[in-house]
Amino acid sequence: MTIYDDSLELHRKLKGKLSVSPKMKVRSKRDLSLLYTPGVAEPCRRIASDPKLSYEYTGRGNTIAVVSDGSAVLGLGNIGAEAAMPVMEGKCLLFKEFGGIDAVPIVLRDQSVEGIVASVRGMAPSFGGINLEDISAPRCFDVEDQLQDIGIPVFHDDQHGTAIVVWAALLNSSKVVGKSLDDIKVVINGAGAAGYSIVQRICDFSGEDGFCRPFRDIIVCDSKGIIYRGRKDLNSYKQRIASGTDRTNKLGSLADAMVGADVFIGVSKGGVVTEEMVKSMADDAIVIAMANPEPEIVPVAAKNAGAAIVATGRSDFPNQVNNVLAFPGVFRGALDARAVRITDGMKNAAAFALASLVKKPTSTRILPSPLDKKVAGKVAEAVRIKAVEEGVVRP
Repeated sequence: MTIYDDSLELHRKLKGKLSVSPKMKVRSKRDLSLLYTPGVAEPCRRIASDPKLSYEYTGRGNTIAVVSDGSAVLGLGNIGAEAAMPVMEGKCLLFKEFGGIDAVPIVLRDQSVEGIVASVRGMAPSFGGINLEDISAPRCFDVEDQLQDIGIPVFHDDQHGTAIVVWAALLNSSKVVGKSLDDIKVVINGAGAAGYSIVQRICDFSGEDGFCRPFRDIIVCDSKGIIYRGRKDLNSYKQRIASGTDRTNKLGSLADAMVGADVFIGVSKGGVVTEEMVKSMADDAIVIAMANPEPEIVPVAAKNAGAAIVATGRSDFPNQVNNVLAFPGVFRGALDARAVRITDGMKNAAAFALASLVKKPTSTRILPSPLDKKVAGKVAEAVRIKAVEEGVVRP
């Protein structure tokens, strides 16, 4: 029996990972009168006069929707709405387990930007936030951008949750190997939802030349090799990557990009990195290989090739870099603050809070365990404080 066989049997037994339970039992006619008719009319009237009171008289303030069209399910691709449901249920389970948040899985057959945006706008009054999930790039960028005005946080976790955790991992890894962020060269393989967001999260483009800081250099690759200025097949998002990365405008393959690199970050596909490629990196290299279920290079191979730190997205290897360390706390903090959106400042606050939970990082422990129940609370408080500081909260 494999882990897949065991999981299949468990899912068949459970018939879904979620259920709905009432907060109060109905034991008498008075209970029925208070919870339903006629008493329910009064909170309805109050909310009708002031919709913000829905946060006081309903569960909206602690409820989010996990919304997907099933077009980019991790490791499986475009499997459609029904097949995406087990992942969305699992996501909701983690929201409840780690953040105390009630989450509802919603899968859509419509994979158009317009259809997804319209669906989310229509359901927004039921929820305190929207977690977008497994929507393929570049449509996911457009969907999220078009929903920032609906008055509740909208957060595409494949982008931002991943980027927050990678940033935290990089902050602590650089301490372990004794390298300043200003002096390291970073290579990112994968320029989809996660890759694009990682670039945005770890880079400061505010300098006069517009190039990524604080690193000595950063190169981003896709399946065709290095993304460089002037490449003819780039969509608008990859053009943005090209405009602010790799000052030398290097051409070539992933193998070419990795020569002399201090850090490799993989959000692409399994097996694309060889031991020879890791050997070509700088001394004390950091390898964060996050492809699932098979990483870009397995830890034993990366270690054999000389990497000082190796991390993956998997729970059966040391140094799990997984967005479960971010999204429960990010939404917990946003809901607690009654935030109307999740800002870059809130995302950065989440990353630094996460990194701070490991006081003395080591080569085999750059991040806390995903099972550590303190993580979400620490991240949530940092996010809540930043939301209040930035004034993006509901009055």
